[in-house]
Amino acid sequence: MDMSLLAKQLDAFVAARYPAGSHVQGLTEADGHAGLTFKFQVTDPATGGVAEELFLKVPPKGVKRKQNTDVYRQAPLLAALKKCGIPVPDVRWAGDDEDWFDVPYIITAKQPGRTLLVWDPHSSYPRTPKVMEPLWRQTAEALVDIHKVDWRTALAGWEDPRPLDVEVNRWDRIYGQAPYPEWITAAKEVHDLLLATMRDGEPVGLIHGDYQPGNVLFENGKLVAILDWELSGIGAHLLDIGWLMMTADPLSWVDTWGPIHPLPIEEIRDIYEAGRGQRFPDIPWYQALAGFRLASIGCLNVKLHQKGQRPDPLWENFIDAIPVMFERAKQLLLEYR
Repeated sequence: MDMSLLAKQLDAFVAARYPAGSHVQGLTEADGHAGLTFKFQVTDPATGGVAEELFLKVPPKGVKRKQNTDVYRQAPLLAALKKCGIPVPDVRWAGDDEDWFDVPYIITAKQPGRTLLVWDPHSSYPRTPKVMEPLWRQTAEALVDIHKVDWRTALAGWEDPRPLDVEVNRWDRIYGQAPYPEWITAAKEVHDLLLATMRDGEPVGLIHGDYQPGNVLFENGKLVAILDWELSGIGAHLLDIGWLMMTADPLSWVDTWGPIHPLPIEEIRDIYEAGRGQRFPDIPWYQALAGFRLASIGCLNVKLHQKGQRPDPLWENFIDAIPVMFERAKQLLLEYR
């Protein structure tokens, strides 16, 4: 992204929507968003201070608008979730036109708080069970509320349900790019087990797609917002609880890169099932699918990092964990098939 061009575009956008004399300052890429999310401030011409702090999300230029690259689709979703009482960012502006930034866009208000990188929490989070466990507990409880949203009415016409087999079969081209052949072998074995034990995908509803504390905003120990809905859709609800449990499961990770004081996965499952008012015997299968998906993503991202095509030191930490994720997924599938 050409930051100087983006700054000029934002200045023009602000000039058209804010009081005369308002300007953009502090434009930077938001951490961990691969150049697709930017944070900035709008100045207050009356005081010289800051009127608003905002985030701009745009898709890559020249890429087909679909799922995570269809940024504008988040605008009606966030509006609907806000009406349903789900804590999400306020949408200040959004457009599917290309007049301002050459691509569709969504601009949301910055909220106070900080997300929780579960493997390496910010120094503002004391690394103790007393601090960490309540954050995981709130994350699990909030997932119940998300899954109670009546998508047929609140999100009528927003998106068609995504079949579960699509979630299983989309990864072979991804893990096939792994830099180590043994990763590909492990991935294929898990992939075959998933296909041999395919579930029915019920219940269906709104899913976040990357639901874990790294996409939840906390302030003073309280959950204040659920962020980053790029991978959201209508699909199998258990994808989300499986992903959350995979993230929390020490057996999916290594000593040097694993979640710091998560809730036991059994407790996370209990919270979810109690909130939904029923048991879901297939949850371990979805946890295995989650491990397979993240390890497959890691196969590609480690390669891109090592080749310098998309440098991101975060993925260095995953090198030892990826084989463990595949093995844990295999174990779960063999135990619960």
